[in-house]
Amino acid sequence: MKNVNSRSLTKTAETTWFSRKFKAAKTELFRNYQLFLLILLPIAYMIIFHYIPMYGAQIAFRHFRAVDGIWGSPWVGFEYFVRFFNTHMFSRIIRNTLTISIYSLAAGFPIPIILALSLNNATSKRFRKIVQTTTYAPYFISVVVMVGILMQFLSPKIGIVNKVIETLGGTPKMFMAEPTMFSSVYVWSGIWQGAGWGTIIYLAALAGVDVSLHEAAVVDGASRLRRIWHIDIPGILPTMVIILILNAGQLMNVGFEKVILMQNAMNLQTSEIISTYVYKIGLASNLPNYSYGAAIGLFNSVINFFLILVVNQIAKKATETSLW
Repeated sequence: MKNVNSRSLTKTAETTWFSRKFKAAKTELFRNYQLFLLILLPIAYMIIFHYIPMYGAQIAFRHFRAVDGIWGSPWVGFEYFVRFFNTHMFSRIIRNTLTISIYSLAAGFPIPIILALSLNNATSKRFRKIVQTTTYAPYFISVVVMVGILMQFLSPKIGIVNKVIETLGGTPKMFMAEPTMFSSVYVWSGIWQGAGWGTIIYLAALAGVDVSLHEAAVVDGASRLRRIWHIDIPGILPTMVIILILNAGQLMNVGFEKVILMQNAMNLQTSEIISTYVYKIGLASNLPNYSYGAAIGLFNSVINFFLILVVNQIAKKATETSLW
């Protein structure tokens, strides 16, 4: 009898607790309904365009035929993954992707930080505004226009770069036809286009650094470089770590649009990357192989996921700052 009564009391307590929580959530919903409506659109976007498409990832494990549908296509397991690993293009594609990605990260990560620190310590407001506007502007140029500008600037006949080389007594170069030059052209043009925009986050982080720390350092006789090293950089270190983790998670996702526009038969040896190979095999070929392309894309996503986990864990132990 006592056990029956105790179970009844426990069930009643749980029901009361759930009803109390439900009532509180309902009150919160009605009180701040504008905020919930505001966030509804981004949530719907994430679900529709990021989570629902995951259903189609299973075609990487099937011999997909459109007439049979996803569930009607025969299951082949890891056949397409093994085919990709055994293809003669595997090592070249991975090497090219990693070369461009690591080059972009190594060269592009510190430049927005240096630019932000320089602008933050500039004494002239007019100079700071001019530099900010000048460096932000290229970010708003579309990829197609950007590649068109590159083609014109690096043209062996009319390009301004080769004209300068000729003026200095050198020989014009076909930059876009040189396989060894592809990664440098890709990376440094990307830095020119995106470095100014990347400084916005760091300038916002620098704005949050306590001014009293700088005032105390000035009283103690610290130089500007000392203040940057001991106050500004530690102040924006958490932001730097978070951005580094996010960039590491995108290490294998080299910009497809820019690469495919810059690519030609002469630089294909170093410009063929995972995303362009997936496009050519999975969509652009005469007999598109959707399953093979999906398998390569899924492999790429898994590697990115693994990288972000590893870098996040390293950052957590080294700096006590992480995404989770």
